This record gives sequence, C-alpha cells and structure tokens, in this order.
Amino acid sequence: MKTIKGITPFKNKIWLSSPTMHGEELKYMQEAYETNWMSTVGANINEVERITCKTVGVDYAVGLSSGTAALHLAVRLAGERLYGQPKVGHGTLEGKKVFCSDMTFDATVNPVVYEGGEAVFIDSEYETWNMDPETLEKAFESYPDVKLIVLAHLYGTPAKIDKIREIADKYGALIIEDAAESLGATYKGKQTGSFGDYAIISFNGNKIITGSSGGAFLTNDPNDAEKVKKWSTQSREAAAWYQHEELGYNYRMSNVIAGVIRGQYEHLQEHIEQKRTIWDKYRGGLKDLPVSMNPIPDDCEANYWLSCMIIDKNAMAYQVRREKDVSYESEVGKTCPSEILEAIASINAEGRPIWKPMHMQPMYRSNIFIKKDKEDIGADIFDRGLCLPSDNKMTMEQVDTVIGVIRQCFE
Repeated sequence: MKTIKGITPFKNKIWLSSPTMHGEELKYMQEAYETNWMSTVGANINEVERITCKTVGVDYAVGLSSGTAALHLAVRLAGERLYGQPKVGHGTLEGKKVFCSDMTFDATVNPVVYEGGEAVFIDSEYETWNMDPETLEKAFESYPDVKLIVLAHLYGTPAKIDKIREIADKYGALIIEDAAESLGATYKGKQTGSFGDYAIISFNGNKIITGSSGGAFLTNDPNDAEKVKKWSTQSREAAAWYQHEELGYNYRMSNVIAGVIRGQYEHLQEHIEQKRTIWDKYRGGLKDLPVSMNPIPDDCEANYWLSCMIIDKNAMAYQVRREKDVSYESEVGKTCPSEILEAIASINAEGRPIWKPMHMQPMYRSNIFIKKDKEDIGADIFDRGLCLPSDNKMTMEQVDTVIGVIRQCFE
C-alpha cells in the first residue's frame, strides 16, 4: 500500500453506514414498555405499517423481523400463486427456475433456494449497476417457461423497472422487488417497492432508516397481506387452541423494534438529503481523477444509501482476488479497490468492496449465469468498484479527508 502522508487518523471510527438516532425512537420504545406491548402486536407495528404504505405508495404492508423474512414469504407466496400449495416440508418452487439479480447481497437470492427453486442469474448493466433488461429478455428467449423474477435496486439506485415490468408481462412472469436498499428512492416519480407484484424493504442496522432489524412485505392485495401475516405468526388458525394446517414461521416484527422504526421514519428525508450531500461531495472532490461515482440516471432519484466509485480501466493497478484474500501491486498513477480500502482503513474509516456477484460465489457457481454479450459486467464492476464511507453523521471535512486518501493512492 502507498504510504498515506500528512493525514491524521480519525479519533472516532467513521463507519460505512451506521444507525443515526434522534430521540423519537426512544419515546416510542418507552411507550411499548409502559403499555406492556412488548411482543409482536401493538400500536408501533400498526403505525409502521401505515407509514410504510403511505411512503411507498402501496395498499398493504406487513411488518416482519427482517428484509430476508419478507423476501422469503414473498417468494413462497409467488410460488404458491404460480404452482399451487406444496406438501408440508416442500418448497413452492421445487425444480423451478427463477431469474435473479446477479450483483446483490445473497439475501436477495437465498429465499429462492429455501423454496426449492433454482436461481438463474441475470448480469448487470453499467447505466444503473442493476439487472439489465436486455439480458433479461435474452434469458426469457432461452427459458420462456420461467414465471418469477427477483430484482434488487442496488445501493439505493432504481433499476429500469418499467422495462423489466414490460418484459415480465410479455412472458406472464411475476416480479418480486427487493427494495431493501432503496427506501425513499423513485423511478420516474414513483417509489421503488411499488412496481412489483410483491416487494420488500429492510430496516437493518445499516439501512437508510433502521430499527436495528426489521423489514416489511408490500402488496396491493389484502388477501396476500393477510396470508403473509398469518404465515409470519406460525400459521395459527382461528381456533381456541393452537391449530395449524400449513407451514408457518416466527417472522413477525416486534412492537419494540417497530418503535425504533416509527421514530426513524420522521427523519427519512433528512437522511436521504445527508446521503445525497455526501455523494455530491465525493463526486466533486474526485472529478479530476480517473474514477466515476455509482451512476444515478436522470429519470430516477436515488436515496444515495451508499456512495460508491469505480476506477477507470486504464487506471487500474494489478489486483488478484482469491476466495478470501487479495494481492495487488502499487503503481504510480494507478490504484485498485483493495489498495484504496486499505488506505481508508488506515485512517480509521470503513469502506467495502462492491457486492461480489452471485454467479462468482462458491455456493452458486454451478447455477446458470446469463450475459448480454461476452463481457461479464457484474464481475468488472466488482473488480474495479468500491463502497466509500457514507455515514449520515460524516462532516464535509471528514469526506474531504477520505478524498485526500484516495488522491494519494493515485500518486
């Protein structure tokens, strides 16, 4: 690593994206405590579901323990709608292929496997870093019987969801919209999470607003909302005793966690503006270097959850990533993500590599991966890209310090 000169490490660590509390959260948690609604029912859950519907623009939201839980129930619901209710102990997608975003966190994809399905990965595009509609069309030409698409909006930037919706409708496929990272982002004026047949959001500890955990299932169908709510509470039937006729899960949101989320919602737009300011500061401070920021197309408004950058191909230093470690060589005028991340860590700040594409993960390497042409775009973005410290609480002086570190990496 190039020696970083003249920059004093931060006294307190600068995180990639940590929770930012304001005070209202504690008020609603206290309310849950004082009224003894400490379980999976209560005013906080009801209010979180109401606010979520209003924010995203959907009719129904079901508060759940995590975004992953929401994805699992969305996948199970889609499978049952498409193929019928399975025998107990079997998934709803047994033996069925599902088209999935390739460059994402594995929580987007794992629920397909929970339900016995086979994920088929669709490569990304440079314009949004999300699922490429043209590649999706190519996938349907090869596998026209696929009836489910699981799509993620990466780093808070919407995918070209209208084009993907058009393709899905053409082939009679359902869409599950993973908006875990994109709460508050809009595509052509409409909120992400409102385009899919089903959608989910996440309130994990690093998201734009957080409950420390938690998620929500989104739909416009009251029957689907009721079914997910039932499944999330162990599928208990309306009987005086514990009667169970189908598989259930312990996935319902806690009223205490909902209190945190309820307080956080009051600051959603404030958090988005803070994240936007950080992204703009990085863009301006790095504009004369051979790098570019994660793309924000003109027809959408991101929530700027993470500020990311990608190094120009001709400015990439030699870098080799193995399964769990990496090696690189420092070069004058060039650098690589691993070198920059080490340099950022040396001043007590946290960065992160771009999500490693699913088709490159050891557990999914045997799955089908579909590219538009010869180039593996997701792998290229992973190779040249990185996530920068993007914490709401960062000052502009701290962002400038990180920019100074990145500049030294190119010297």
